Amino acid sequence: MSIAIPRPISRQRGFSLIEVSIVAAIILLAAIIGIPAIGNYVIENKVPEVGRELQRFVVRTKTNAQGAGTTPYAEVDTGTLANAVRDSSVLSVNGTGAAAVVAHGLGGAGTSGNGVITVEPVSFASGGAGSGFALTLNRVSHAACPSLASVMQRSAEIIAVQGVGGSVLVKDSTATPPLTYVAARAQAQCAQGDNNTFVFTVR
Repeated sequence: MSIAIPRPISRQRGFSLIEVSIVAAIILLAAIIGIPAIGNYVIENKVPEVGRELQRFVVRTKTNAQGAGTTPYAEVDTGTLANAVRDSSVLSVNGTGAAAVVAHGLGGAGTSGNGVITVEPVSFASGGAGSGFALTLNRVSHAACPSLASVMQRSAEIIAVQGVGGSVLVKDSTATPPLTYVAARAQAQCAQGDNNTFVFTVR
């Protein structure tokens, strides 16, 4: 007669609370480190597209101003930019006319005065108000430095970057002798975070 020996009961064991907590902490740490890096990567990839949109606007505005006398840009404002880029897949436009808000998407919230582009006529020594115009991008992320200035340096006569220690000219082709653009000068001026303002002056 054979005696059946009972087999040991196998217990199903799940993860302990400590093991789950450790895995959750690792995932949280990876997210905290990775999310800002992903955000910076997205901004870096937007810079060439934003630059191309601004360059197209500059070329179109210059072309339309030909033969308009000494102050061809007297009527140029943010509304002019808004009308030119309203169908853009890169820049977003809210509102119409001079009250329009054009968000650049390179930092800031994209609301009035925060992460937007403004346009205004300016004076050059050789002409009155409206002899040139300035594109100002505020609340730009450091991830766009100095790439944005590098993209725009062919279109703008004067480039100023405000970040670390106030506003500094990084290019001025109207000066004697001309101040040529150097990317390292723009990079040194940029502050960490969305704390940079770029001004591109065109005539």
